[in-house]
Parts: sequence; structure tokens; C-alpha cells
Amino acid sequence: MSGDVRIRKQGRAGWITLARPRALNALSYDMCTAIEAALDAWRGDAEVALVVIDAEGDKAFCAGGDIQQLYDTGRAGDFAYGRRFWADEYRLNAKIARYPKPFVALMHGFVMGGGVGIACHGSHRVVCESTRMAMPECGIGLVPDVGGSLLLARAPGRAGEYLGLTGARMAPDDAIYSCFADYYAPQLKWQDVRAALIESGDPGVIDGFAEAPPEGKLRALQPEIDACFGGEGLHDIVASLRAADSDFARDTLAVIARNSPLSMACTVEIIHRLRAISADIGQALEMEYRFTWRSMEQGDFLEGIRAAIIDKDREPKWKHTLDSLPGAAVLQMLQPLGENSLTLEEETGR
Repeated sequence: MSGDVRIRKQGRAGWITLARPRALNALSYDMCTAIEAALDAWRGDAEVALVVIDAEGDKAFCAGGDIQQLYDTGRAGDFAYGRRFWADEYRLNAKIARYPKPFVALMHGFVMGGGVGIACHGSHRVVCESTRMAMPECGIGLVPDVGGSLLLARAPGRAGEYLGLTGARMAPDDAIYSCFADYYAPQLKWQDVRAALIESGDPGVIDGFAEAPPEGKLRALQPEIDACFGGEGLHDIVASLRAADSDFARDTLAVIARNSPLSMACTVEIIHRLRAISADIGQALEMEYRFTWRSMEQGDFLEGIRAAIIDKDREPKWKHTLDSLPGAAVLQMLQPLGENSLTLEEETGR
């Protein structure tokens, strides 16, 4: 079992605590494996009435995935490691979404990428005053994955497109409004929340601690978001932002201009496809996997990580520009994988 995650039973609860606070609890392959093993063990355990996941440290529940090894193997031409990691991580995301027992997530600080995947598919999702949630993958040449595309597709209006393309950080009220969270409880109450969950095994006790969150920004921005992000594709969205005479449009366009055009165009396409079919978690993960399977060899992922994490020059050389991206590139990244398609059974990885 990974030393970066603490797993134990407390009272009526199976308890998972991410324990890499110096690394902002970034999710490693070993951590995913340990969490999945715990969920499998507790599924038929009558002593465990519910599962709770939280994290150590003050800054983050989980700021994303640990991508150093993904980068190292990809740069060496080994794409199999990343594909296996994503397949196994996605299986865990689906297992959380479909878990037969209540799954409570206590999310403080940064909750991004892989952190969203292990928390926001749970049945009872709690945020506090420090929570800042985001799906910033387009900035590193990926798409919002770990099932995040499904959450974006279910967000009100065109908020999903806005959040996915910009990676905008959601405060507690924004996360609840966008269907990424359910409850707001000040962190001073969390010790009592934990004690009540341990004693009762009933997630309903959270209601007694929940409050109305401080007002966020997203609700007020919804009309402008809908006006600018209502197009069929990335080109339409960019055209709308360029034509709009507002601070929101100018600021949003400046953010989008830094991200991978290929990733953003595929993000829009994935969200639209999922929304059109009222998709479930399995369909969302399968669609995301089409992109991530190709992301190192055909996409911008390795260059995005180089610019953001390795060299930190913040000057990625994307394969396309906003105005030169061909529609065929999106279709190519999202075409079915055939025999390499994602499956969510156990033989996928280990």
C-alpha cells in the first residue's frame, strides 16, 4: 500500500486520507491502486456503512495528478505507461461514481484534475471556504478528464465550456452551482462532521452542518458565458469573444489564447457529444480516453508539460494556432480506438 495515502476503518466509516501535503496531495499511480483496493475490500464489508475521503495539509485536497513519470516515459517514446495509468485511473473514477455505498468527499484548498476525479463523482461532496476547484487541463495539452467532462456537460447553460476552456477556479458557491459539489460547511465544523460520520455511518448528518456559501462569481457571469460560448465549436466561441465588447470577453480571450487550441477544440466537442446523449460516467471516460491515449504521440501533452512544469518558460509551442486548427484534427483525436478502447473491468491495468 502506498505510504502517500492512509486507509483505515473508523467506526462505521471506511476512511481514506491523502497524505502528500508537500506535493499538494498530487495523485500518484500507487495512490490510485491503494484507493481502488480499499473500495473493493469495503464493498462487501458490513462494518463499513459509508466511505469518506479527505486530505492532510492546509493548501490542497488534491491539486492534480503526479505527471512527472508520465512526462519522462512519454519523452522516452514509451506511450504504454501513460495509457495504462489513465486506463486504471479512469476505472477508479467510474468505481467511485458507481459505488453502492455513500461516498463522502471533504474537499479543502485546491481541487484540480485528478483530485476532481476521486472526489466529485461521490454521492456527498463537501466544500469549505478555502476550496478552489478547477479543470485546467487545456493549459497542458490535455482535455478535462477523470470524468470531468461529464460534470462540465451537466453544468448550467454553457458554464461547462467556459470552465473547461479557461480552467477558471471555482469558489465554493461556484462549485455547487456547477454541479461539482453539494454542500458548503466551514472548515471549523469539519472535526464535528467527521465525528458524526464515524459514529453514525449516515451521510445525512452533513445536513446539520451545511450552510449557504458566500456568493461566488459564476452565477452573475452566466448570461455573458451563454452569449459567448454558445457556438458549435472552438472557432465559433473565439469569434463570439472577439466580437463582444466587454471586459469579460477580452479577459477570457486572453486566457484562452495561452491554452492548447487542439485541446480546447476537443473539449468543446466532447462536452457537446456527452450533453447530446445524456451520457453516463462510462461514456464520458471512454471519450476522454480516446484523447489521452493519443495525447503524447499526436497531441500537445508533452509540450504542455515541458512549458508548464519542466522548463517553466510558459511558452508552449502548440501544434496549431486558434486560427489554423483544422476540424479534421479534432475528429482524428476523438475517433474510436477499436481494440484499444477503454474498458472498465479489472484486467484493464494491473
